[in-house]
Amino acid sequence: MAKPQEKVSFGQRLKQIGMVFSFTAKRDKWFLPLAAGAVLIPLALAAVAVMAWGWLWLPIGVLLALLGLLIVLNLRSNTAMMSAAEGQPGAAAQIMENMRGDWRVTPVVSSTTQMDMVHLVIGKPGVILLAEGNPQRVRSLLGQEKRRLAKVIGNAPLHDYVIGQGDSELPIRKLRTTLMRLPPHLKGKDINALDKRLKALSARPQMPKGAIPKNMRPPKGAFRQMRGR
Repeated sequence: MAKPQEKVSFGQRLKQIGMVFSFTAKRDKWFLPLAAGAVLIPLALAAVAVMAWGWLWLPIGVLLALLGLLIVLNLRSNTAMMSAAEGQPGAAAQIMENMRGDWRVTPVVSSTTQMDMVHLVIGKPGVILLAEGNPQRVRSLLGQEKRRLAKVIGNAPLHDYVIGQGDSELPIRKLRTTLMRLPPHLKGKDINALDKRLKALSARPQMPKGAIPKNMRPPKGAFRQMRGR
């Protein structure tokens, strides 16, 4: 069973908003002018309305100013976070883990020593593979993963993307919108069943590569006796 979500106090929420505000202001030169406009324009209109129709419009103007500030903060902070995530190893998996909805994310199901990696995502659109790193190397990893998954995913759609800025690559800032636009094919029970099958596939023990240790080798003559049966 899932653990109940911990409640966030009002003070903690304000601290989180302050951290996001500071992060966005450092990375987006347009954030502060837009935030100032989102606050000052409703307050100015409210001041005019107060002089014309009374003090009832003052709290309405304050609420509109706060709403405008939160909208600007949400939009610009997402843009700043996407810009900061570009080129960072594992950024695609982290973005998927923070997305709303039923997305089952398994980071780094395949990788190389050069920090190339493939992440596995299961959701309503089906099975999704996200590759980060050198395009030539990650396409080889994608091919291996697609052949491995084809044995167990059945009729579930399989999508794959290479994260990057080149031709036929998906910029990380478009990752969320691209996956949200994929048509749904799986229901909740299908996602659960598929998730269990893929976890069982990953949990299967693999034979170690290289020579078999002496203490694990069968005794001499064992194969000859087996052939004689």
